[in-house]
Amino acid sequence: MTRIGKVERTTKESSIFVQLDLDGTGEVDISTGVPFYDHMLTAFGVHGSLDLKVEATGDVHIDAHHTVEDTAIVLGQAIRQALGDKSGIRRFGDAWIPMDETLAHAAIDVSGRPYCVHVGEPEQFNTFTIGNNYPFVLTRHVFDSLSFHAQIALHVRVIHGRDPHHIAEAEYKAVARALRAATEPDPRAAGIPSTKGVL
Repeated sequence: MTRIGKVERTTKESSIFVQLDLDGTGEVDISTGVPFYDHMLTAFGVHGSLDLKVEATGDVHIDAHHTVEDTAIVLGQAIRQALGDKSGIRRFGDAWIPMDETLAHAAIDVSGRPYCVHVGEPEQFNTFTIGNNYPFVLTRHVFDSLSFHAQIALHVRVIHGRDPHHIAEAEYKAVARALRAATEPDPRAAGIPSTKGVL
């Protein structure tokens, strides 16, 4: 069984292409025009063991917001597509990621019911930009969009941290590891992991 998602989306603000393999080995090819976001999506692919290709162009001369948000939308859609009927997966996954002074935790339920809870980022960084064009506040927006379009319940917590780069990176890695755990095949599971018989 191949679990590959391939989605394209074009608007007046951006053009996005995402292809991913949930059963990959972490081979990534990322180009969004937002260098720090490239760095985060590279970490996401590697730590999620996803073969992940992202090609995005957008109006970054105005702001990174549209490109970052639209890429997260398409990434979520590709994950949903790759999951198919979700038969035989573990469904739940979580991960703790320490990164120097930072500690982040993510928990996922591949439930078919999108929901995102995101807490703990230090408020003093709300106006901070990482690199030349990645506003720190976009990280929450990425996870909101990802959870909605992948149709997963996602909880992300920053337990502590003082470096915005470390905080964002620990969050992306935690979500990637939790997704990897939740979507991997469960050798003891037969069929859909739900008493309802559908996810």
